[in-house]
Amino acid sequence: MRMILSFLAVLSSASAVAANPMSAAEFEAYVTGKTLYYGREGAAYGAEIYHENRRVTWSFLDGECKEGHWYNEGADICFVYEDRPDPQCWTFERGASGLVATFENNPDSQELYEAQDVGEEMICLGPRIGV
Repeated sequence: MRMILSFLAVLSSASAVAANPMSAAEFEAYVTGKTLYYGREGAAYGAEIYHENRRVTWSFLDGECKEGHWYNEGADICFVYEDRPDPQCWTFERGASGLVATFENNPDSQELYEAQDVGEEMICLGPRIGV
């Protein structure tokens, strides 16, 4: 029951966010040096390590990690990864429980929210040899 109440609190805080996207400077100050876990529809979605100089490491929490970087394009924060050169652009807003991210490449998609504990660990396995 407590888990359901926590989930509902996160959802209500995510939907109550004002339409006030963070600037690139605000986003950079918030994320640099952190590993943030993201949830979607009550489940773990992925995690990202935010390094210095706008470099990132992303994982869908499947043991595979992708290196990339981010940059701002107007109000959007866009990510480019080693295996995906087309930018993935998001707007980030501060919610009551952390960041709320809206995928601008498809604004109808579900929002991601910063999850405090998703029950998953970000593990980056070594390169696959012979695959």
